[in-house]
Amino acid sequence: MQEFDFVLKFKLPDPAAPSADFIEALGEVGCTDALVGTGQMGLVAFDFTREAASAHDAVTSAIKDVQTAIPGANLVEAAPDIVGLSEVADLLGYSRQYLRKIACGSALGFPSPIHEGKPSIWHLAPVLGWFMTSRQRDVDSALMDLARVNMHLNLVISEVGSDAAEIDGLRALLT
Repeated sequence: MQEFDFVLKFKLPDPAAPSADFIEALGEVGCTDALVGTGQMGLVAFDFTREAASAHDAVTSAIKDVQTAIPGANLVEAAPDIVGLSEVADLLGYSRQYLRKIACGSALGFPSPIHEGKPSIWHLAPVLGWFMTSRQRDVDSALMDLARVNMHLNLVISEVGSDAAEIDGLRALLT
């Protein structure tokens, strides 16, 4: 068993419901391995430290626990996944300036950002994978697995409610 640290953010079915109600419900389903954040009206974030055999098991069991305790809660984001250079620098122990130099063209094959701007952002898994293969940098396997699972989960979240036929057609353009 490994320990996985991750955050899940959910939209509540009733934004006006008192947070004490769902915190108690989480305890009743045995979900006691998360800190709960209620800073935004209608949203709740859970900062999990969960033991599981894999990142997939940790994240999916946490989602099921929250959805059991709070019926109708909709997952809106899983982290770590979408990051800026500062977050990557913190995770890998580099300066932000060094990572900016690498990301802005000095290193071949550095993953493209998912959004270029101020700031640019990346999915964490491809960036960690690039450091592992191109720079022979050791990356914590639990973090790599978690970043990969969360990236896939966030991609699925972004497709929910979309036109599946249109997505399939657009996907065909890219393969």
